[in-house]
Amino acid sequence: MPTGYFSLILHAHLPFVRHPEHPEFLEEDWLYEAITEVYLPLIFVFSNLHESGAKPRLAMNVSPPLCEMLSDPLLQERYTRHLENLLALSRKEVGRARREAPEFLPVAQMYDESLSAALALWNNRYQRNLVRAFRELQDEGVLEIITCAATHGFLPLISTPESKRAQVSVAVANYNKHFGRNPRGIWLPECAYEPGLESLLKDAGIEYFISDTHGILYGEPRPRYGVYAPVRCANGVAVFARDLETSQQVWSSVIGYPGHSDYREFYRDLGWEAPLDYLLPHLHANGDRRHLGLKYHRITGRDVPQNLKLPYDPVAARERAAVNASHFVAERLKQAEHLKERFNRPPLVTSPYDAELFGHWWYEGPQFIDFVFRKLHWDQKEIEAIAPGDFLDSGIPIQKQQPSQSSWGEEGYFKVWLNERNSWM
Repeated sequence: MPTGYFSLILHAHLPFVRHPEHPEFLEEDWLYEAITEVYLPLIFVFSNLHESGAKPRLAMNVSPPLCEMLSDPLLQERYTRHLENLLALSRKEVGRARREAPEFLPVAQMYDESLSAALALWNNRYQRNLVRAFRELQDEGVLEIITCAATHGFLPLISTPESKRAQVSVAVANYNKHFGRNPRGIWLPECAYEPGLESLLKDAGIEYFISDTHGILYGEPRPRYGVYAPVRCANGVAVFARDLETSQQVWSSVIGYPGHSDYREFYRDLGWEAPLDYLLPHLHANGDRRHLGLKYHRITGRDVPQNLKLPYDPVAARERAAVNASHFVAERLKQAEHLKERFNRPPLVTSPYDAELFGHWWYEGPQFIDFVFRKLHWDQKEIEAIAPGDFLDSGIPIQKQQPSQSSWGEEGYFKVWLNERNSWM
C-alpha cells in the first residue's frame, strides 16, 4: 500500500459557439486557442507518457458543449484554417526575428516548431477529432473522463427541478454518445453544490462529484480525514473535495509556480505589438487587432512594467518547469507522510483545476504535468496517481456525511452568480 494517493482532475469546458452564417466569428477563436494551447498539448503529453511506460492516471471532464464543438465538421475545418494561418505567421516571424530582433529568434523558432507539430498531430495522428483522442486515452486507462452539466448551468440557481434534472440527464446521454459508456463522475459547474443534488446524480447513475474544500469540511458530521478522503452522501454518491495546498501551489499566480519570472508573460501578444499592415493577412476580415497567441516575453518579475519585460527563453522555462515538478512531487511526499501518520491510513490528495490553466494561462503547464507524472512513476514509489473511480473501487471504507452547500467561486458560495446587482432579474 502506498504512503498516499494523488488525484489530478482537469475541467475542460467552453461555451458553445458555432456561427455558420458568418465566415469567421471572434468567439470561435476561444475554441481554436484552447485546441492549440491546451487540448492538443495535453493529449500529446498524456499519449507520450503512456507510450513511455510512465503510467499516468488522472480524471478529466470534457463538457458536453466542448464535445459537440470538437466533433463538429464545420469547426474542425475552420480550426484547420486557423492553425494553418497561425503557422504561416510564425514562419514569417522567424525571418523577421532573424533580420530585426535576434534576441527573439529562439522564441520565434519555438512557435514555428510547435505549430508545425500541432498541425501534423491534428491532421494525421488525431484525424481532426480530439474527442476520439480523449476516448482512446480513456480506453487505454490513462484518463477517467467525467461529465459536466449539459450547458454548464449553475445548478443550485436553476429554478425548477425539471431543468436541473435535464442538465444531468442530457449530460449523461451526451457522454454516452461520445464515449460509449456512462460517466462515473461529474464536475458540477463551478463546483456548486446544494443539498439534494445528489439525488439527481444518483438517478442518473453518477457515482461521484467534485466539491470545493469546505463542501466536506463544513459537512455533518465533521469529516474524520478532512478533505484527504472522499465522503458518501446518504444515498451513496461520493464527494471528492479540493486540497488547498496543491491548489495554491499550482493555481496562484502570486505564490504559485505560474508566476515565476522564467515563465512566459501572458499579456504581451504579437497581435497588439506588430505593425498592423504586417498582421492584416492573419487577422479577421475587419482588420481588428486581437490576441494571436505568439508571445515573446517572460514574466521577468511581478513588479516589472510590461514595456521592460525581457525576452522569453524556452530552455530556461522548460528547466524551471522540471524544477517546479520536482518540488511539487517532493511536497506531496511530505504531505502524505504527515497525513498518514496522523490518520493511520494513506491520504488522498484531490487536485482539481481548470484545464485552461495548463497551456493557455500557464504556457508551460503541460510540460509541468509531463514532468510530474514522470517523476511520480520513475523517481519514487510512495505516491500513487489515481482517478476518483479507482479510490471507490479500492474498497477503502468511506465515511457517510451530508456535505455543505458550497462552490469554488469567490467567498465560497453563490454570491458571484446571485448578488445585489442582479437579484432584480
